[in-house]
Amino acid sequence: MSYKTRLKIGEFSQMMQVTVKTLRHYEQKGLLLPDEVDEWTGYRFYSIDQMQRLSTIRDLQRLGFSLDEIKELYEYGSHTPSIRQLTEKIHETDEQLKMLIQRRRQLLDWRNSRKEIKTMEKFSIQSLPEIIVASHREVIASYEAIGEMCVNKIGPEMHRLGCKCPPPGYCFTTEHNKEYKPTDIDIEYCEQVEEMGQDSSIIQFKRLEEVPTALCMKHYGPYDRFYESYTEMFKYIDEQGYKIVGLPRCCYIDGAWNQEDPEKWLSVIQVPVEKV
Repeated sequence: MSYKTRLKIGEFSQMMQVTVKTLRHYEQKGLLLPDEVDEWTGYRFYSIDQMQRLSTIRDLQRLGFSLDEIKELYEYGSHTPSIRQLTEKIHETDEQLKMLIQRRRQLLDWRNSRKEIKTMEKFSIQSLPEIIVASHREVIASYEAIGEMCVNKIGPEMHRLGCKCPPPGYCFTTEHNKEYKPTDIDIEYCEQVEEMGQDSSIIQFKRLEEVPTALCMKHYGPYDRFYESYTEMFKYIDEQGYKIVGLPRCCYIDGAWNQEDPEKWLSVIQVPVEKV
């Protein structure tokens, strides 16, 4: 009887540079069973032949095959994919490559926009004058719905009511939720108009008092990243000895209506403050 080298699971793991946890996962999947399990101790032993099988499994994984797909190959008596399967993986890889190229472009744009922000003054203190606004309050599904709400609902209704907006135009939103919600956002949209009008079921007119002191900060990017700017603003507020005395306003300069790339959207966050 010839001698057969047996490796304990730890030894096999070390030589093949695979964690024991991964080997146990392969075993549970029925993909790489131990060559022998000692019935008394429960120790698992692996053979030299299983090194090649494990190498093949890892090679197939690197080529994009899932463990279930690899198991299916072995169940059909082969560990070599067919031409059809390879063609499908090539197509999947092409699609992933397109996504990665797009992601790289977006990351570059974001990085460049962040660099631009670093080169300009982040914060300014301004006074916000008393104004008349056309207001619409609604619970929306997400921040992305703001643009659609403005274009399809608020804009047409303001036009129907004959609203006149003084140049250069000033519109903003305030949130009325008492806590963060990724959906069901209670938001109020306000746009400055020249005079009070007749309220409708969509638009209500009101006069907003002057805000003597507001901390203002430019925000580049989509609206679901406002938290990044809020983090910097609130730190600045504490450091400079201010306190917040009103709801923040998110003023929209460039958005979906004139800029397709969300990374280039420009908003200005205005927070009413006063010195402590």
